[in-house]
Amino acid sequence: MKKRTAIIGALVSLLPIGQPLVIGTSAVLTSAAVILSVPEKAKAESAAFYYNRGIDKYNAGDYSGAIADFNKAIEINPRYANAYVNRGIVKRKSGDNYGAIADYNKAIEINPRDADAYYNRGNAKRKSGDNYGAISDYTKAIEINPRDAKAYYNRGWIKYEIEDYYGAISDYNKAIEINPRDADAYRNRGMGKEQIGNMKGACSDWRKASSLGDEDPAKWVRNQC
Repeated sequence: MKKRTAIIGALVSLLPIGQPLVIGTSAVLTSAAVILSVPEKAKAESAAFYYNRGIDKYNAGDYSGAIADFNKAIEINPRYANAYVNRGIVKRKSGDNYGAIADYNKAIEINPRDADAYYNRGNAKRKSGDNYGAISDYTKAIEINPRDAKAYYNRGWIKYEIEDYYGAISDYNKAIEINPRDADAYRNRGMGKEQIGNMKGACSDWRKASSLGDEDPAKWVRNQC
């Protein structure tokens, strides 16, 4: 039976992978400002300036400039968890997966309940070949945020790659439950069903993916269904 190549559709935006950068600065500063002294508040606002400018540079494709600004934000505020997460995202996008993992480790050390840090560390581990480490991180992200469709999706992708097809199908089921318009999830769930011999289910999923705009499954339906 032919094994197709699964695709990562949601990070891979790594936030598939290429996820949008995490933006939570204003909420953090607002809640903390009440207890900050004037010098501490000025320091926090200065870190936020570099953080936000780093996001702008990332969105403009200036990865080295973004990293430099996140470096500055962290220099000013070494406990700035979101700055570590976003610097990790830029490093991963630049191909520095191990540097990204180090940043996510630091973010998790600061905030062990940061689902985005686990999710993104999972992406970096996947890219570095650590599939089981990636599964563990996606599982932790899901534990913290059970409605994280992209974490189910990416975990399902890896399970498909390691030939845990039933586990992959289960994760795609959940991703589709959360986001019923995800064509990639139907496409990949159909591929998992194909591998276990459930061609009726595979064809149904591919038809759904096709109706949502994915062109390849339409070809598979014509050839196999």
